[in-house]
Amino acid sequence: MKKILLETSFSKIYMIVMIIITLLILGGYFSYAMFTVSKEKSNAISIVTGNLTYELLVDGEEENTLTVPSNTVKDFTITLSNPNNRTTRFNFYYVGSLASNTKVGYIVEAGTNTFPDEKGINLEKEGTVGSSNTYIIRVINNSGKSVTVNLGVSVGLDYNDLSLPENGHLFEEIKYKGEVGTVVLSNISKDNIFDDGVDTFTTGQYPNNYVWYSGKLWRAVSVNNEEKTVKLVTQWDISAISYDNDSSAFEGSYMEEWLNDTSVDGFLGNLREPDKFIVTDAVWDATMDDRTLGEITRPNGETTVTDAVGLLNLYEYQTSYHGTNSSNGYLNNGSSWKSLTPYNSSMTFEIDINGAVSNNGVTYSIGIRPSINLKSEIKIVDGDGSSDNPYRLEGDNDVNLGGVKLNTRYSGEYISFGTGENSLYRIVSHETEGLTKITSAEPLKENGTFKTMTFGDSVYYSSTNTIGSFLNGEYLNSGTYLTSEQVNMIEDNTVWYLGTVGQGNNYILAKYKDVNMSNLTTNITTVKVGLLRLGELMSSQFSKNANNIVYWNITPTGSGLYIWSIRQNSGAFVFLASNAYGIKPAFNLKSNVIITGGDGTLQNPFTLALE
Repeated sequence: MKKILLETSFSKIYMIVMIIITLLILGGYFSYAMFTVSKEKSNAISIVTGNLTYELLVDGEEENTLTVPSNTVKDFTITLSNPNNRTTRFNFYYVGSLASNTKVGYIVEAGTNTFPDEKGINLEKEGTVGSSNTYIIRVINNSGKSVTVNLGVSVGLDYNDLSLPENGHLFEEIKYKGEVGTVVLSNISKDNIFDDGVDTFTTGQYPNNYVWYSGKLWRAVSVNNEEKTVKLVTQWDISAISYDNDSSAFEGSYMEEWLNDTSVDGFLGNLREPDKFIVTDAVWDATMDDRTLGEITRPNGETTVTDAVGLLNLYEYQTSYHGTNSSNGYLNNGSSWKSLTPYNSSMTFEIDINGAVSNNGVTYSIGIRPSINLKSEIKIVDGDGSSDNPYRLEGDNDVNLGGVKLNTRYSGEYISFGTGENSLYRIVSHETEGLTKITSAEPLKENGTFKTMTFGDSVYYSSTNTIGSFLNGEYLNSGTYLTSEQVNMIEDNTVWYLGTVGQGNNYILAKYKDVNMSNLTTNITTVKVGLLRLGELMSSQFSKNANNIVYWNITPTGSGLYIWSIRQNSGAFVFLASNAYGIKPAFNLKSNVIITGGDGTLQNPFTLALE
């Protein structure tokens, strides 16, 4: 009897043990097959459940956050690796909502992998080909504050589809190469885009919509919804002239003439291959508008002008800060400039140094920010749209320029020239055949302070008046401002035109006897170093740093001892020759000056040598 009981007890125990073992095996299998791991907590670099884990590197370091300063575009190289000894499925996403005016996505470059969809992507086991993927994540921070993006990763068995957590979001592709309109809009957060049904505008304080074209920095204002053309406006004033003498109409004005002048002195004449890059028959809405300022209503097209180059109208300016204060709009750069919109028959709207809109008479010489429309087929081939790395256009993104003559390059391009704090210059034009006129990027400095000097006891510039004597003496020969090698690059004697231009007169008279440009003025001087004249290209301010200094032009007014000058915040004004103002030297470089390096941008100016 005892034997039977023992056998029975043993059988029960055996069955119980087997059942427990079976349950453990099954439990282990299901726990192995049915989990996901998410890295979402701060500093949680490696979380292991069961036997599966992962490795996430941000720019080569274990990290799960992307932090970007204000008003910045930043790319991160992300490597997601499988450290397991079997093929494993992974997903990759960002966690939580993005900060306002921020956009996050991936860009496709050679050597990067396709991003996973919601179901995830398989990576091969550790140590084999295909065990890791590389991605480039771009964070576009169009706000005034630093932002942080949190990354998440899910991992599971290779035959199980994954799903995103409730607060997880897949990355979308951001284009950085392709048609300019598509790329510009894809690199701006939805908070900085406004579609009025005709055009889609970039808005806000810090949109990354910078474009480098033909030696000048521009902002992409809008993309036409139908034609896909892109309207640009220069970031800075390029010059300053009177709008006209008696009428606020754009058509037939001094302003229209200056913008569309195709001569060696004109703005259009100094753009690179305009027939290739820009819409030369663009329609500009110059309808008069006496409405209450602040109302944002598209003009009705009652008055239009067809030109290659124009100005922004009041609606386009106000739309740039749609829904915010004008001082927060990206087109407010601390300078004053004319809009295209007339207020009445003799006054036009202008934007002041604080971004506010006012109206002023047409005879006043306010800064000019030219506007053009890029053709829809023009492609972006480089850059991220930030001020330090603006978009570069196909056909205008030259490389390997070593040995190229400087006289083949374009107005506005930067040159490393001069010494110390005065070592940056810009191309003005090729006014004299074979030569390249350049000017300092900012007025001269001494020990961090802008140098000032009276014009002299005469309104006519020469090598003997106060400012002319300095520029053709100490400036050239002291070694403080230029090296001896650089002095040798400067053409010895060139003509400087001293035509007089009164308030409200045509800027053409600074160089020509009459407005028909049939004969050059006989008021000239011949020296090595001079100054820019009224209405000449690059005769303005090109940074907020320079906006606190007035500097001399070379053009007399024809009235007393008054000379034209570029005042603070970019307008032109007349001042007594006995006043002391800043100095922005200009001169012509010889025809055999060649480029030895650089690409002509602010970040990488040309370096030069004599051939």
